[in-house]
Amino acid sequence: MRRKILIIVENLPVPFDTRVWKEACALQEAGYEVNVLSPRGKGYTKGFEILESVHVYRHPMPNEGSSGALGYLLEYSCALFWEFLYSWWIFLTRGFHVIQGCNPPDNIVLVALMFKVFGVKYIFDHHDANPELYLSKYDREDLFYRVQVWLEKFTFRFSDVVMATNESYKALAVERGERDPKNVFVVRNGPDLEKFKLVPAEPALKRGKAFLVGYVGTMSIQEGLDILIDVAAEIKDRGREDVQFTCVGGGPGLAGLRQLVKEKNLEGTVTFTGRVPDAELLSILSTADVCVNPDKPCKMNDMSTMIKVPEYMALGKPIVQFDLKEGRFSAGDASLYCDNDDQVRDFANKILWLLDHPEERKRMGACGRQRIEQELAWKYSVKNLIAAYESAFEKRRDYAAARVIAET
Repeated sequence: MRRKILIIVENLPVPFDTRVWKEACALQEAGYEVNVLSPRGKGYTKGFEILESVHVYRHPMPNEGSSGALGYLLEYSCALFWEFLYSWWIFLTRGFHVIQGCNPPDNIVLVALMFKVFGVKYIFDHHDANPELYLSKYDREDLFYRVQVWLEKFTFRFSDVVMATNESYKALAVERGERDPKNVFVVRNGPDLEKFKLVPAEPALKRGKAFLVGYVGTMSIQEGLDILIDVAAEIKDRGREDVQFTCVGGGPGLAGLRQLVKEKNLEGTVTFTGRVPDAELLSILSTADVCVNPDKPCKMNDMSTMIKVPEYMALGKPIVQFDLKEGRFSAGDASLYCDNDDQVRDFANKILWLLDHPEERKRMGACGRQRIEQELAWKYSVKNLIAAYESAFEKRRDYAAARVIAET
């Protein structure tokens, strides 16, 4: 019997969520029958389609409203409702033996619990530490924070297998989640070198400037884009009119960031493109002289691996970022690390130093590319992904055997 799985992701549509899509394709290639359930979103409005033999279901979502705690509560409640309905429909029409829930948020386990009675196992794909994520956004331990803490504990408690994005998250699963280390697998989110490739630079993207500083990521509070805008202002105030900043990506903070650029009179220096096609993203990053990761220093960012860092490295770009644990692990010698206290001035210093030292940019970029090729590319994560599923199906076999014994 072919092994059937359902992957549920709530944060982004698939295949726009590149980590989930890489997982789905790798599992399909390994012989699993893969179904994916995600929300609909811009450019991904079909309720159902088959992509690369993967059955992709997308449920409705309300239009973006408030980005505050109440707005997120509405979004997650709506998603949970549709996940309940769609998961039953998929189970009855196609069937599945394992559910993989990709956070945030941590409530997907509530869907999986319904199917435990049928022997369905649950894999928790731990993308974000939600209690820390909440603190990074709102800086308060209120009712919503306590709900995040409870949901995380509940998720760990009822997960059969955990997939962690790095060693920090594995330690969290073992220590805070009280999971057996043998049931926790590190599946890093590395770039797929077959698809994420350097393309020829386009000088026009520098908008008449000598240098381009590139960024890609989500536009929200913990990403530190307000810091980057202040860095751009600092560089301009020093008389350096030769540097263009281009930031690619969408998110709840995008409108506010564009307004901040206007208020600081930086329209000729900083551009926020919003979400763009992959080809345009690759052109911008390939043209960039330096790429940046301004994620603000906090516990959440210290323990998290941001996909933009290995993506920059895959393109051979030198990086400037704050001195955070997992950021330093990923980038190594491919990055300069800024003072976490003297944020704006030191970040500006390091960008300008790299722009003025082309040979050092080349050396750092080569170091990063080599590290991706030899250790951090997506292909190195597939082995652990498959191992996590083998563990889940082994538990399923043990469950089935135990039921046979009990019934006899």
